[in-house]
Order: sequence, then structure tokens, then C-alpha cells
Amino acid sequence: MSGFPLQDEAAAHSARLHALVAAQIAAAGGALPFWRFMELALYAPGLGYYSAGAAKFGPAGDFVTAPELGPLFAECVATAAAPVIGQIGEDARVLEIGAGSGRFAEYAIKQLMWLDAMPARYAILEPSADLRERQREHLRQRLTPPVFDRVEWLDGPMPDDWNGVLFANEVVDALPTPRFTIRDGEVFEEHVALDGDRFVRADRPADALLAAAVRHVERQLDAPFADGYRSELLPHLPYWVQAVAGGLKAGAMLFVDYGHPRREYYDPRRRDGTLRAFFRHHVSDDVFAHVGLQDLTASVDFTALAEAGTGAGFDLAGYCSQAAFLVGNGLEQRLAEHESRAADEAARYALRQQVKQLTHPDGMGERFQAMGFARDVEFGTAFLAGDLAYRL
Repeated sequence: MSGFPLQDEAAAHSARLHALVAAQIAAAGGALPFWRFMELALYAPGLGYYSAGAAKFGPAGDFVTAPELGPLFAECVATAAAPVIGQIGEDARVLEIGAGSGRFAEYAIKQLMWLDAMPARYAILEPSADLRERQREHLRQRLTPPVFDRVEWLDGPMPDDWNGVLFANEVVDALPTPRFTIRDGEVFEEHVALDGDRFVRADRPADALLAAAVRHVERQLDAPFADGYRSELLPHLPYWVQAVAGGLKAGAMLFVDYGHPRREYYDPRRRDGTLRAFFRHHVSDDVFAHVGLQDLTASVDFTALAEAGTGAGFDLAGYCSQAAFLVGNGLEQRLAEHESRAADEAARYALRQQVKQLTHPDGMGERFQAMGFARDVEFGTAFLAGDLAYRL
């Protein structure tokens, strides 16, 4: 990471956030829980990675998400959501959590319109004021005024009871996560301290909530974690799912992210967890470098997500790889439709490359998974291709 020179403005920005985190470490008595460090690094107002104005998505940013590749991903998600919206009827709403550049919303809305399944409202929960304005301008330029008027931005979950579809792509991986380690059979929580002006690890005895969550995982794995094992765990994930769903009564939730079922997530060979940083399309283990300028992320324990969704009163509708989900929701048909309208062979080649990136096992196809939940509605055939629920 140190091989990337920073411009003066970026370096100054990082220094301001570094000073803020250092002050909070001092105020906390010398160490902050890692989840709090991650929260500040990503979301500190005006300074955190997702709260400041630097480009994050696409070739100019630090990573490329599926919606940034083109329309196919969003169109397949919209195809899966359309039957749910149809069952609910004219008061159906869609809630997208963390809308990135706004491209997913654009493509999904256009596909829902084509399928005659446009919801009464398309709501976006976006904590970043900068991203919210970018999304608003993007959609204003690409949707007709009557359609754009159905889009709204929220500061939190739906404020009332609602029916519809909640969608989150690469959101759970960015939740500030506690980190734990095992010492002499006891559970410790990873903290962040200062060594001079450098951020360093500092372990402290875990509180009752985190310790109980670690022991719950050990019971499911039928074996204790070895001394020195270190990983992530989100004991508050059930509360987060309930919070973002809010008053969702009849409807569905769909999450797409990278991760593993629990037994694979906590494989004994993965002794330092899944935490990593993304900076200028490079992956790094140095999560303390360039604070505020790089993304921090941890893979998703999909068994924990399944527990959280069913604990919130929903049925698990399905769990499969991203490739299987897209193929099962019309990817081949969407590709053929776009190819038939493509201007030339170069455009058709770009479409096929988009499919390759979305579905190849060494790319997004297997590393990313889709998980759906439903209550008083049916997802239809959305998860019939390659269901992996047996691995949870």
C-alpha cells in the first residue's frame, strides 16, 4: 500500500481523519474496539471513506460492483422482484440499501417498468450525503419526470408499515464488524491503539455479547477455536436486519454479497479472518493504511445472515451463487435482448464480457452469493437454479 503516492489533498484528508481517530482512542483510555475504528474509517461525517467525495465505484475508484459493469445484473434482480411486487399490488414499494452510483436503481427501474411491475415508490436508504446527490443527479438525467418522482431518499428505514421488496448489494460486508481472538481458551476482542502515530492491534477481554456469540459459533462447528485464531463476527446482525426491514409486513428481502457458509467462513486454516482493504483496485491486509481513503470490508457469514432473516420472522426463500441466481432470473434472455440491439460487434463483445465477469467461478460468479427471504409472498422461481441452502 505504501507504494501508492498520495496527492497533497488526499494526504491532508487522511491526516484529519487520523487525528480524529487518535483523539477518540485517547478519550477511550488508549484503545477503541475495532468495529468503532472501522465505523469511523468508513462513515465519519465528511471524512470517512463513504462519507467524503472521492470516487469509489468503477474504473476511477477502488473497486467495481456488479451494477457498474452494465445493466444485466440489475435487470435480473428486477426480474426476480417483479413477481413479489405483482403479488402485493399497487401499494408495493422497493427499498434499496446503499445505492452506490445510482446505476442499479436506473437499470432496475427501467426493467420493472418493462415488466409492468413499477412500484408505487422506489426508496433509497443512503447514509452518504455526497453519494445521495450523485444518485439523485444520475437518475434525474436518465428517468422521465413522472418516473423520477417515484424515487425518494431516506435517512433511515421506512418510517411506516410497508409491503414490498428490500434489496442490498454489497452492504453487509461494509457493516462495522467486531473482531475476536482466542487466548488460553478465552475470548478477546480486537481493539485499535496507537504506537507513536501508528495504529496497531490491541486485544482486550470480550464483553458478554461477543463472547456468547463466539461460543454459539463454536457449538455449531462442534469444536472450539484454536488459540491464536482471529476472525470477525457480527453479533448485532439480527438487530440490523430488523432495523432496515422496519415495518415490512408482506414482502421479500434479497441480499447479494461475497462470503461463505459458516463452516467455510471459520475454516481453521483461515486463522486471521477475512478482513481486508481495497485501494485503487488492489487488495491489502493493511487495514490501518490511508485511513479514510481505502475501503474496509469483511466477508459475510451467510449462515448468520440466514439466522438473522428467519429470526426477523421471514422464511428463507433461497441461497445460491450469484451465477446461479442470475441464470435463474433470465440472464441469457437479457443478454440476447441486448445483443439484438447492440450497435456493432464491439458492443456485443462488451456484453459477453459483462456476463463473464458476473458469472465466472474465478470472478463474481461463485465468490458472490444471493440470499432471499419472504413473508406472505412467493419469490417464484428466483432460487431454483443451484440452491445451496443445504450448506448453511
